[in-house]
Amino acid sequence: MKLEYTIGGIIVVALVIGALVYVGRDTMNISLPENITDRTLTAEEKAARYVKAPELVEPDGYINTPRLPSGVAGPITLSELAGDKVVLLDIWTYSCINCQRTLPYLRAWHEKYRDEGLVIIGLHTPEFAFEKVLANVEKAVQGFQLTYPVVLDNEYETWNAYGNNYWPRKYLIDIDGYIVYDHIGEGAYEETEKQIQKALAERAKRLGGEMPDSRIAAENVVAPRPERVRSPETYFGAWRNENLGNGTAFAEGEQTLTIPERLVPDALYLGGSWKIEREYAESTSSGARIHFSYDSKDVYFVASAEEAVRIRVTRDGGASLGEARGADVAPDGIATIREDRLYRLIEDSDYAEHTIEIEILTPNLKAYTFTFG
Repeated sequence: MKLEYTIGGIIVVALVIGALVYVGRDTMNISLPENITDRTLTAEEKAARYVKAPELVEPDGYINTPRLPSGVAGPITLSELAGDKVVLLDIWTYSCINCQRTLPYLRAWHEKYRDEGLVIIGLHTPEFAFEKVLANVEKAVQGFQLTYPVVLDNEYETWNAYGNNYWPRKYLIDIDGYIVYDHIGEGAYEETEKQIQKALAERAKRLGGEMPDSRIAAENVVAPRPERVRSPETYFGAWRNENLGNGTAFAEGEQTLTIPERLVPDALYLGGSWKIEREYAESTSSGARIHFSYDSKDVYFVASAEEAVRIRVTRDGGASLGEARGADVAPDGIATIREDRLYRLIEDSDYAEHTIEIEILTPNLKAYTFTFG
């Protein structure tokens, strides 16, 4: 996902940078120091090169952690893991397609290295209000088959403690609690795994034991080509809808709109009656429409509805999607929107210019974003 804003104000700048979202100003840009050798650093050398990882700050909930006597998931802290475990802290949010594409690697690393002392903690920091709901995150975690701990960071407390600006972002924390490596966005999986192995090898040397050194290649993962995705993430809500091609951008309230005959590429066009809220636009009439001319391969749609809403998805003047239909679209072009999540509308075989057309067959669809891949 791609987003920039300054907290405390509303300054919106769309970024066309594949595989990440940017928010605000980076204040803890930890990178690999130069001239690292294979030898174990002394305590003094570590202290000079790295910073200690901030603790998880006032989490809003836990998933996949040991249960308390009351039956609820109990807390997990970095301090309790220091001196014994290596931690990979993954900052993500469940409706982010860039985050979703990293999950197969995280699952693979968890399975291979958990018995070697690696603990993966997913720090779930929401982009939208519905991602603050524990039940929604629990359902997503189950659907993605994540079995490692997930911590809810609804108020951005830990996000801010790390000075983070991105979804997704991974911080590798060694046995002494230092951030020894971090990576922004997708990709660099081989490099990240090598750093995990290096940190675990140090742990094994310290505590005794042996480390496997083979590399994992996660299955069924297609590496995206961010340089070929030429359409920006586009928001429907008044907070960030600078790409609205008709109507009044940044304005909340009712708008009745008509889609013009000629569309500007990468502009969002709405037809029919819409109620524009801060985070989303809600269709208030049957037959409302959405058109967007994009240059990409895949089209993802973050949406929800109080009651199930059916939409018809076509492109390029009403043509059937055919083999390009996404996983959430039936062969007849119909998709059913209900849950608060990301929907896969188009998953094409190659990158090209097209216009996606969505007809909303019943009212009260809540549309949040288009994302492209």
